[in-house]
Amino acid sequence: MKKFWKVAMVLGLMAASAAVTFCITYQELGSALLSTPWTAKTEEISRYLDAYFVDEYDPEQLADGAAAGMLAATGDEWSYYISADDYDAYLEQMNNAYVGIGVTIQAEDGLDGFRVMEVTAGGPADQGGVQVNDVLTHVEGESVTELGQEETVNRVRGEEGTEVQLTLTRDGEPYDVTLKRSNVQQAVATYTMTEDKIAVITIANFDADCARQSIAAVEQAQTEGAKAIVFDVRNNPGGMKTELVELLDYLLPEGVLFRSVDYAGEEEIDESDAACVELPMAVLVNNESYSAAEFFAAALQEYDAAEIVGTQTYGKGNFQSTFPLSDGSAIAISIGKYYTPKGVSLTGVGITPDVVVELSDEEAAKLYYNQLPMEEDPQMQAALALFQEST
Repeated sequence: MKKFWKVAMVLGLMAASAAVTFCITYQELGSALLSTPWTAKTEEISRYLDAYFVDEYDPEQLADGAAAGMLAATGDEWSYYISADDYDAYLEQMNNAYVGIGVTIQAEDGLDGFRVMEVTAGGPADQGGVQVNDVLTHVEGESVTELGQEETVNRVRGEEGTEVQLTLTRDGEPYDVTLKRSNVQQAVATYTMTEDKIAVITIANFDADCARQSIAAVEQAQTEGAKAIVFDVRNNPGGMKTELVELLDYLLPEGVLFRSVDYAGEEEIDESDAACVELPMAVLVNNESYSAAEFFAAALQEYDAAEIVGTQTYGKGNFQSTFPLSDGSAIAISIGKYYTPKGVSLTGVGITPDVVVELSDEEAAKLYYNQLPMEEDPQMQAALALFQEST
């Protein structure tokens, strides 16, 4: 699921605003929807299935598959269907919050259980003593190997205030812990200061609360005497335009920050005021930097405010709006295109770093799971080296 949400993140409007748009336009679309060629075809297929199909089938799964296939057939990888079962998790991801215990788990070949890859600071698991690299083996006495990863996640999550009993191992020794589920707020921007007074701010995504947390990190860095800032947006799937623009407005001087053109050809331009951060900056990117992460790097690059370090970014230039459907599912469809401050499209191109530094496959895997120490990270070291002479 983590990989799915990484690709599926939208740079655009929140679901709530999309729902308003949907309510306004649905009545206008209603009669047209009832007479389109695809509705006639799906109804005809359904009749044949009902009359002749030899086995049982689930009509809801059929509808989900048809909806997903319809959007896939547009040829736009950024337009997709979200089932009713997945929609709540989708909204939680956009809000950077969910009810659970605050861990990320991962399957490994030959491992009897799931490895704990991340523990959210201050969450129930953190408070209960769960650590990175522990292995989750049982939930409420049931083997997670038999449950599978998706069902394990479903069992661990639940209503806020309820408890879940887990069995884990650490260095081969089992232990039990009972945790109370709570609302877990994801840390979007994390901050550290090097001995050379270079602030490193890692931005996980540009969804809810990104701008506030990132600005707070920059302000803390300045208070602590930072001489330069490295923003790390590698493996960042993007997020909300509003969060991106708010952060860019804080960092950059007066001028155009962002351009967008919607499906009707209407252009919108976001601009910054004169206040800005006057520190040398760098931005770390890779091929898993999408949408808002790319436009963040592009704006800083075009303003000559930062050097870009890493590898070519993905190249996502469409933006999406999410439309809830009547059965609790939803669709996200591309409704426009984004451009850099200078009017450049990133679609299929991405950002070319000023300093190109590759990671090995092993290093890239460690980075993905936050297991690559700063001193062993060639891209991070290249970014820090930009400022070491001046510090």
